[in-house]
Amino acid sequence: MNFKTPDLLDDNEDKTRDGSVRVVAPMFRRYGGRPAFSGRIVTLKLFEDNSLVRETFGEDGKGKVLVVDGGGSLRCALVGDQLAILAQKNGWEGVVVYGCIRDSDDINAIDLGVRALDTHPLKSVKKGAGERDVAVSFGGVTFRPGEWLYADADGIVVASASLL
Repeated sequence: MNFKTPDLLDDNEDKTRDGSVRVVAPMFRRYGGRPAFSGRIVTLKLFEDNSLVRETFGEDGKGKVLVVDGGGSLRCALVGDQLAILAQKNGWEGVVVYGCIRDSDDINAIDLGVRALDTHPLKSVKKGAGERDVAVSFGGVTFRPGEWLYADADGIVVASASLL
């Protein structure tokens, strides 16, 4: 599936004006071996605890993108190479982390799209805290479970319905 986010926006100007297509603020760094990715959104809301990330990546992710609202914490990583391998194994298209990742060199060799604020070598705690399938907001956008996310070199676009 080939797309360019600028073309998606140009082709859907009316939906951008009515809010059904939104653009995430340019705050994320690109990681992972897949430069562009898209899929239906699955959300997690957590803080410095990646237990739900592991649990979710253990499920079938074909056609899905995990959006992790980590509260923007820069104090530990929420995704590392082992979780990225698990995500790839289970068919996830990508992950957007409003927080940090680690093992970035290894993640860059894995066929998974990854966007994160930055890297941090410290792993998170594992207490099982957090919420799944709730609306989360960051980067000027609210991400709702079941909506569509498109990410490429130019940015991240979220839409209430498929744009392809």
